[in-house]
Amino acid sequence: MAQPLVFSLVAGIFVGLSAGYVGSLMVLKKMALVGDALSHVALPGLALGILFNFNPFIGAFAFLFAASAITWYLERSTELSAEAIIGVLFVLALSIGILITPQPDLLEALFGDISNVSAYDALIAVIVSIVVLVLARWIYLKTVLSLISEELAKSSGINVSRFNFVYLFLVAMVVSIGIKLVGTLLVGALVIVPAAATKNVSKNLFSYSIASGIAGILSATSGILLAYYTGLPAGPLVVISGTLIFLVSLFWNRLVT
Repeated sequence: MAQPLVFSLVAGIFVGLSAGYVGSLMVLKKMALVGDALSHVALPGLALGILFNFNPFIGAFAFLFAASAITWYLERSTELSAEAIIGVLFVLALSIGILITPQPDLLEALFGDISNVSAYDALIAVIVSIVVLVLARWIYLKTVLSLISEELAKSSGINVSRFNFVYLFLVAMVVSIGIKLVGTLLVGALVIVPAAATKNVSKNLFSYSIASGIAGILSATSGILLAYYTGLPAGPLVVISGTLIFLVSLFWNRLVT
């Protein structure tokens, strides 16, 4: 098995797991479209990395973190929703990113390229994914409590605003490490689709979060393998794999209910 494929699969396993796990929170918070829109904010940072020859992950994460911080601040200080704020940032960032990304690199930036995943990229994906999983586990139940009743969460000593910021930070981290595999245009789907699929068949919160991570792994790894053997871009194939899992979950849900 070629080394790039091995590195891509290692990265895919960890990115899929962390994306699915964080995505389960996103679906519970009814912010699925926010994750998709936020992913596009990374494109200008990715383009700057390409233009100035530094790790595109750094540029992508910097823009995603800035967008998360701006969204968190404006949501607190104005009456705008997170969806509206990220919607504005999304179209602005996508427009700038397309303008400044070198044409030969634009397709890879939008849809990913598993042939360019190195051992260093895989290592970064593993480390960041582990950090994301630990932090997500820490905020999970507290965030769910705030969704049930924000007043109850505050009376229990939970700083809801702080946990919302951590949540956006985790989404930014997951998206930034998934870009290499799936591309900026479709990485949001890696967060959303597995979690949407497993919500149909999960019986409780714990099984839902675990199943979302497993579905994320299956989506990422099957898409990567298909991309390797067909020569097609990985991003669309990962999304198609995740969508097939979603359809299977719908069919299964109808059978058992």
